[in-house]
Amino acid sequence: MVQVKSLGDGDVELISRELVYKGFFSMEKLQLRHRLFAGGWSEPFSRELFVRGRAVGVLLYDPERQWVGMVEQFRVGAMGLAEGPWQLEVVAGMVETGESSEDVATRELEEEAGIDEVRLLPICEYLVSPGGTNERLELFCGLVDLRDKGGNFGLACENEDILLHVMSEDEALEALAAGQCNNAASIICLQWLQLNRAKLLAQHGAPSSGC
Repeated sequence: MVQVKSLGDGDVELISRELVYKGFFSMEKLQLRHRLFAGGWSEPFSRELFVRGRAVGVLLYDPERQWVGMVEQFRVGAMGLAEGPWQLEVVAGMVETGESSEDVATRELEEEAGIDEVRLLPICEYLVSPGGTNERLELFCGLVDLRDKGGNFGLACENEDILLHVMSEDEALEALAAGQCNNAASIICLQWLQLNRAKLLAQHGAPSSGC
C-alpha cells in the first residue's frame, strides 16, 4: 500500500474531552494539540465534535431487470432548501453496539424497504464530514429481486415515514443528474453503479446496453 500522508494518529495529543450535550445525538468539546508539518507542535486548541460513529448504507439494485430501489424520507437538515426537506436516499442506519455492518444492513433493509433477501457487495467506507463529526458511512450495493417491491415503511416509534421507490436505472441516473439525490451516500452509490454496471450485468447474466 502506498503511504502518502505524513502524519498519523500518534501525532495528536488529546488534552481533555468533555460531553457538552446529549440528546438524539451527542456533542463533545475536545482540547488538543498536534504535530506540525514544519516540525514541533501546535498550540493547544479546542474543537466541538458531533458524535455519530459508524453507519451503513445500501443501494438496492436488481441486475436482472436493471432496476434501482431508493427511499424517500424527511430530513431536518434539508429544511429551507429549494428542493424541499424530503430526500431521495439509499437505505441506511447507525451501527449499534455489537453489530456488524451486515447486521445493520439486514435490519435496515427490513425496516425501511421490506427486503429480507439480499446479496451485499462492498462499495467503500468514507468520513461524512471529518472537520466536525466522527461519522463514518460504509456503503454497499445490495443485489435483490425488486419485483413487487415498493411502498411505505419505517418504524412509527422512531417517527419514520419512508417511501421505497423502485425505478429503472436510467430514471435513477436522471434523478442524480437533476440534483434530486443531493446527499453524498446516494451520489457515491449511483456513480459507483455507473462505473461497475457492465461488470454487474455480465456476472449476473443480464444483457448490457450501451458502453
